[in-house]
Amino acid sequence: MIKSRVCPIVLALVLVLGGCTLAPTYEQPQMPVPGTFPTGEAYSDVETSAQELPPWEKFFTNKNARQVIQMALENNRDLRVAMLNVDKARAQYGIQRSQLMPTVGAVGTETASKTPAYLAQGHSYVSHSYQANLSTASWEIDLFGRLRSLNEAALQNYFATAENRWAAQIELIAAVASAWINVGAQKQFEQLQRITLKSQLESYRLMQSSYRLGASSLLELEQAKTTVAQAKAALAAYQRELAQARNALELLVGTKVPEELEPKKLEDATEFGAIAPAGLSSTVLLNRPDIRAAENTLKAANANIGAARANFFPTISLTGGIGSASLHLSDLFTAGSGLWSFAPSISLPIFTGGANIAQLQVAEADKAIMVANYEKSIQNAFAEVSDALATEGTVKRQCAALKELVQATQNAYRLSQNRYKNGLDGFLTVLESQRQMVAAQTSLIASEQTRLNSNIMLYKVLGGGVPKDIDPDESGYKEKAAAEVKSDGV
Repeated sequence: MIKSRVCPIVLALVLVLGGCTLAPTYEQPQMPVPGTFPTGEAYSDVETSAQELPPWEKFFTNKNARQVIQMALENNRDLRVAMLNVDKARAQYGIQRSQLMPTVGAVGTETASKTPAYLAQGHSYVSHSYQANLSTASWEIDLFGRLRSLNEAALQNYFATAENRWAAQIELIAAVASAWINVGAQKQFEQLQRITLKSQLESYRLMQSSYRLGASSLLELEQAKTTVAQAKAALAAYQRELAQARNALELLVGTKVPEELEPKKLEDATEFGAIAPAGLSSTVLLNRPDIRAAENTLKAANANIGAARANFFPTISLTGGIGSASLHLSDLFTAGSGLWSFAPSISLPIFTGGANIAQLQVAEADKAIMVANYEKSIQNAFAEVSDALATEGTVKRQCAALKELVQATQNAYRLSQNRYKNGLDGFLTVLESQRQMVAAQTSLIASEQTRLNSNIMLYKVLGGGVPKDIDPDESGYKEKAAAEVKSDGV
């Protein structure tokens, strides 16, 4: 009668205490940045929006750019590794979670032994015994939440890995879009240099004719020749830059990019418009997947403190089994052959040489490190967004000013040519005017490239419209994991 009451009491105790953990209550650290992003003259042209960031399929409006990005999402090896890391983290969480449950196995054994004649009154014989058992290995009753704390840490590490996968995706999307724009920019640089070289060759031929007629000096002829050589060298350099831009794009995409999907010139990948948050509130940083990953890692460190604290308390383990045994195989499952075993054990740490204290100190230090890393991630994100907003707030004015500069240098070049033809200035003035015009045109192309990249970079650093609770197979991984934990009684 006493034994029959002990098991229900033990079971009730397990159910009551099994959900407890010794981990400290998690509190989200305060954001170590101002509540709003910077304002001022450098940000005066920033257009804000109250709308949430759209998914990338809607944000990138250029059909060719969108298709190239899709190719990258299917073929980029770094993203593939990030997705496989999510599968790995999910499996590791499953391994840790399995320790909450007992391990039961079926075992069948036969034992045969021979007794020699001199021990058996002159007649040797062979004896057999058979046994079949269902048994559990040593199962730890998680009274103080050690296993549940480790389970929570594994769960949060899984969440962090899934968030890092999204961070890798938005990083890839932005990089591919910028690389696609760069191909168009390099084509435009090359085209500008071809036009420049053609102009330089025409000037050199005119100078040759003028020199033969005695109207120009040998110095002017040689000066014209140097500009042709410089233009040829620059063209070769831009051809190399274009080839390398294509190589960089294909490396990101992970496969050959058809030429018809390349931009023909400097083209925008998106014309979505304003995406900066209304009020420029820095709380939008919490939507970034890398920030969420840093917080999940912090939560895992917090849970590890609970596991370290549980090491100071007794550990109770159960080992048992039921089965049957007989001397003959045919009698193995007959009435009266049943057997059982039950071997509870308790381990109480009395002297560990300071190991448990040291483990707790390590866990607490890890949490402090993770807090600093989390805060640093927010500070880095704040700086990235501020830089992107400064670019967005100034680049349009810069492009407008450079367009005026290009127009002015073109007029100056045309006037210098007329003055040279009328004998009012030397050819060196023409060459200098042409150099200034080409430099202004080159700067304008580079500035326009920065303008086109500006919205992409802002989209990226604001979080890129990444879904908050969706994993690579489009199922709610957090909801499923939370349901699994709830079913375990956490």
